[in-house]
Amino acid sequence: MTDPAVGGPAPVRILVCDDHVVVRAGLLALLDSAPGIEVVGEAGTGEEALALAARLAPDVVLMDLQLGAGIDGVETTRRLTAGTGRVPHVLVLTTYDTDADITRAIEAGATGYLLKAERPEELFAAIHAAAQGRTALSGPVAGRVMANLRKPRPALTDRERDILAQLATGLGNREIARALFISEATVKTHLRRIYDKLGVDTRAGAVAVAKERRLLP
Repeated sequence: MTDPAVGGPAPVRILVCDDHVVVRAGLLALLDSAPGIEVVGEAGTGEEALALAARLAPDVVLMDLQLGAGIDGVETTRRLTAGTGRVPHVLVLTTYDTDADITRAIEAGATGYLLKAERPEELFAAIHAAAQGRTALSGPVAGRVMANLRKPRPALTDRERDILAQLATGLGNREIARALFISEATVKTHLRRIYDKLGVDTRAGAVAVAKERRLLP
């Protein structure tokens, strides 16, 4: 990728997507000082990012995971990378580093996953790496990914799958207990095991990971 005007490498074209206006402004100011990087647009929602990416054709989309109302960063990433022809690379930049968040983002097609606590130099290097299709991970994220790869993933039991399916319909513990003819205490025990096996700590996280891994009927 070269810039015909100067004969050198063209700058990496960036689209920034973050729902916090102050955070977004800080990123824009920071990236404006970065060598070889050009911000071509900014978005506050996933829907806006999709529309701008289609119009501006950025090389890299810097993506937050939590975007408030509308589709989240994972779904936005999935749609951005599922297109045909020239699609942007997505570099996640977030404060969340749970196993579930990392897994969902990578499975959705993210090229890299960085934490907002990274030094500016690390962010700039990751952007250039992502533009070339190379994986860029924060140190703590890389450590978690490797640990999970080395660790065998425990399988869900039939009963845990039953409870997970009920959970996905929006039922509470009491309703799940009635539907499966078990006690509410038993439901809570199974939920703790499900959370541990899926690497999550919320009901929504369990359902999201289960959908990603096709564990639901």
